[in-house]
Amino acid sequence: MSRSLRLSEHRGLRYALLAVGWLSVLLGVIGIFLPVLPTTPFLLLAAACFARSSERFYHWLIEHPKLGPWVRDYLDGNGIPLKGKVYSIGLMWTSISISCYLVQRPWAWIFMLTSATLVTVYILKQKTLPRR
Repeated sequence: MSRSLRLSEHRGLRYALLAVGWLSVLLGVIGIFLPVLPTTPFLLLAAACFARSSERFYHWLIEHPKLGPWVRDYLDGNGIPLKGKVYSIGLMWTSISISCYLVQRPWAWIFMLTSATLVTVYILKQKTLPRR
């Protein structure tokens, strides 16, 4: 499973991506134990951040015996678990709804609702990983 990585040339961006990547790993691990928090999207975000910031951490994540399968299934084109899709879409729409309630700006509503709709369509178009 050899993937070519494009590391960022900007040192500050690499550090920011590393920070977001490790925060995503932390949230993904918490999501394994906390049913309200989705695991797959956070680990995919971590993999994307590490792919641009650290080859070492990227390979650590995708080769990890417990976390790696969550990422590899998606990267290999096998799909996203149904549970991951449901949690991702549900939490996203919950947070967008709360944000729309709190932010009383119609232009912000349009932006948030359009973004949420596009992300939902993207997630739904991804192959669903069959149960093992």
